Amino acid sequence: MTYLKQFALILILIVSSFGLAIAQNARIKIDTDRTIGDVSPLIYGNFVEHLGRCVYGGIYDPDSPKADERGFRTDVLDAVKGLNVSITRYPGGNFVSNYHWLDGVGPKEERKTRMELAWHRLEPNLFGTNEFIEFAKEIDTAPYFAVNMGTGTIEEAQQWVEYCNIESGPYYAELRKHHGYPEPHNIKYWSLGNEMDGFWQMGHLNAEDYSKKAREAAKLMRLTDPSIKLIAAGSSNYRPWADPDGWNSAILSELKDVVDYIALHIYVGNPDDNYYNFMSTPQVMDQRTQIVKGMIAREMRTADREGRDPIYIAWDEYNVWYRARRGESARGERALEEKYNLEDALVIAGFLNVFVRNADVVKMANMAQLVNVIAPIFTNEEDMFKQTIYFPLQLFANHVKGTSLDVFVDCETYDTDEDFNIGLGELTTTQTEVPYLDVSATYDNGEVTICVVNRHRDQAITTDIISQTGEFTGNMEIYEVNGPDIKSMNDFDKTTVETKQKEDIKAKGDKVTYSFPPHSFTLIKGRVK
Repeated sequence: MTYLKQFALILILIVSSFGLAIAQNARIKIDTDRTIGDVSPLIYGNFVEHLGRCVYGGIYDPDSPKADERGFRTDVLDAVKGLNVSITRYPGGNFVSNYHWLDGVGPKEERKTRMELAWHRLEPNLFGTNEFIEFAKEIDTAPYFAVNMGTGTIEEAQQWVEYCNIESGPYYAELRKHHGYPEPHNIKYWSLGNEMDGFWQMGHLNAEDYSKKAREAAKLMRLTDPSIKLIAAGSSNYRPWADPDGWNSAILSELKDVVDYIALHIYVGNPDDNYYNFMSTPQVMDQRTQIVKGMIAREMRTADREGRDPIYIAWDEYNVWYRARRGESARGERALEEKYNLEDALVIAGFLNVFVRNADVVKMANMAQLVNVIAPIFTNEEDMFKQTIYFPLQLFANHVKGTSLDVFVDCETYDTDEDFNIGLGELTTTQTEVPYLDVSATYDNGEVTICVVNRHRDQAITTDIISQTGEFTGNMEIYEVNGPDIKSMNDFDKTTVETKQKEDIKAKGDKVTYSFPPHSFTLIKGRVK
């Protein structure tokens, strides 16, 4: 081979390699004219259930030296306020299907201790409706009550609305005043039971019987206060999602004129210790959202809504939960005390991306739960710490608002194993073409916020972020949640995973380039002019 041919070949290889490197750059395209819907602040909700140490020993611990005069842990209050919790579901969960709200009001010395059958402990009823309302006011969250559709009656549900929402006159409104609360609590959001499709639920009903009971409960509740919003108990984790004759389809058909939301639940995990399978689980949530969105659209064609909004989706239970799920770890005083690592936090960021990307139909979400029980905040008698999942939720709740954008993402993908277990044992799935970059974006008064999970375990992904309407201007803030490795955890004496603010990007023009580190969640915030 001549010298010139050798030189030409080397030059071709260099150019080809350079071109390949450029081609491998991922792209995120932002177009502020391509919108999905307004992001509801209610997607940054949480959940307080009488379960394990969520209430007693969590938010309410009058014997603690850190408790205020009402019995609330002040260190917990501070941590909760950092999450900017928009709405909080109470009091359950499985607990509510045998809970009678009158047990938890009135003088504490007169309240009865009951057997708690869902989670196998005694319920002293020292914390109830009014204590929760005081807690909700302290953390500035909207209360969201679930009524007992298991062992409870439709009359009991109506009376709770009367107690909470009617100013004066009828018996239960006057009873609230007698208990020291002259002003009504004005609870806007009410769930018609919890997971009533599940055989584990006390008072379990089939779809037909649930629809009948929910319709009549809704009738009485709305006759008491026409302004309330009602949430139907959709399918729990264990039911087929695409079955046209399944639970969700049946109750949407029967309650389409009645309810305002359908509640969906999902818990995922990594029981097989397969990182990439686990990272794909938000895709499962996205698929289920689209399936139920289609069911809603079908029913809205014949619904009589009288000018009301269409039915929306409330993901009112979601989290990573698989370690503390079976046997003794699932019952009693220390039930469901899951400890989280970095990969769990990345899945949570992926869930939050799903909510934003489906902002047109997902209008509420509640992480389960707030303290100690599958929770972002964990306590002992003397101290507390923020678990890894705290930090993506905090970033979203404090920064991601406005209008959701329909983002174009071009990056490499991977396929999961066939029929992998998403964490519950009963459900398996296969995900194909899972993008290494999981992205959502919002636009609000000239400000764009981009949320990116880099699912790649080992490689940073250099990405061109392109504005297709207007130009980036000024400094772009960068916040990153990451840790030394995917199994990094926090504890009382160490914080290895947290939010770190990185050096700003000086943005000018219609493109900025950023390298997203491996196994990371990054929030970028800047202006488009």
